[in-house]
Amino acid sequence: MTQSSDARSSAAGSAADHDVLSLRTLKAAEWDAWYDALEVAFGADESPERRGLWQALTEVDRSLGVWDGDLAVGGAGAYSFRVAVPGGALLPAAGVTMVGVLPTHRRRGVLTALMRHQLDEVHERGESLAVLTASEPAIYGRYGYGLATWKLGVSMERARVRVERPEDGRIRLRLADPVTASPACERLYGELVPLRPGMVARLPGWERLPLLDPASEREGHTPLQCVLAEDRVNGTLLGFARYSTRMSWEHAGPAGEVRVRELLASDPGARAALWAYLLDLDLTDTVVAANLPVDDPLLHLVSDPRRLRSQLSDALFVRLVEVGDALRSRHYAAPVDLVLEVTDEFCPWNTGRWHLHAAGPEKPAACEPTEAPAELALPVRELGSAYLGGVSLAALAAAGLVRELRPGALAEASAAFGWAVAPWLPHNF
Repeated sequence: MTQSSDARSSAAGSAADHDVLSLRTLKAAEWDAWYDALEVAFGADESPERRGLWQALTEVDRSLGVWDGDLAVGGAGAYSFRVAVPGGALLPAAGVTMVGVLPTHRRRGVLTALMRHQLDEVHERGESLAVLTASEPAIYGRYGYGLATWKLGVSMERARVRVERPEDGRIRLRLADPVTASPACERLYGELVPLRPGMVARLPGWERLPLLDPASEREGHTPLQCVLAEDRVNGTLLGFARYSTRMSWEHAGPAGEVRVRELLASDPGARAALWAYLLDLDLTDTVVAANLPVDDPLLHLVSDPRRLRSQLSDALFVRLVEVGDALRSRHYAAPVDLVLEVTDEFCPWNTGRWHLHAAGPEKPAACEPTEAPAELALPVRELGSAYLGGVSLAALAAAGLVRELRPGALAEASAAFGWAVAPWLPHNF
């Protein structure tokens, strides 16, 4: 594979014995051909509305294409995200997206070339993290991405699961036009981002994503609806739910479905009121939510948790691009003072021993290279998994993926890297 002048020779790949391929930064006029190739790679046929949104959100200067002559055969992009990390900091991160290779050009080093070029660029930009959601999770571990967050999907039968409405009368529910209500909902979303690791601050234009509602994708559901939970006295927005309903009838009566697209609240009473509302909609039988935090309060609000049919799925994968900066940028749940030995074959600047020191959750951390003896050894992939506090280092050690070199170091590190709330990615990208 050859490179254009703006590409790095280190991304040369292993395809020299085939047709000459070129890797270069995308030009705006090439977007349609580039995205067409990605749709083929994913076996997708997106609606014009969804395709148009992704085109508007694409950061062309962060998008890479691989070309076989004039034919686009692969690509990868990135968004300039800020991701919440334990302690509330919003850390600059590359949101890796649109990674795909045509089936005719696989097994030729194209993906590795794209990953090499992209991570070199992230490193040069000074972003400490790269994050992605994976269509096939087995792919990205070899590039240093570790599974850091999970998502919980639930399905509830109205007749068997209830949530009690708050009795104090403080919360008022109000139906609102989703578009008209969007600015207030996005302000609330922004207030919640620092409180849960893994949440992504929405860039301008990204407020359109949760409102995307093409008729071709509704599967018989109504257009998107929105209900607001407000303080009855001063009108402050305390929570909201975006949802749709689908009517269905059986011999015994109505069997409709409520599909919860998003439910966020800053107040426990508002959260309970919203779930109670969704579980009490007439002519419906089932309430479905595909993406909740694994520690969502709903688990404790429902009358019968056994009737909460659930499914756990992988969500956000995290890659530490700058180990020292990343470890310094988050807080730690307990005091920690140890030397980590990190191995990173794909980004060798991270390989080495790092002295991590933090006095507790309210204090900033220090992390510097050191020659001191290592006390805990792990690959950068496992460090990425543990980084947001949702994956236990002790669990990774039990799987043989982390090695304790000093007795007690594993328990100390596991306690420190954990966090009070589970990390969560609210939406794909």
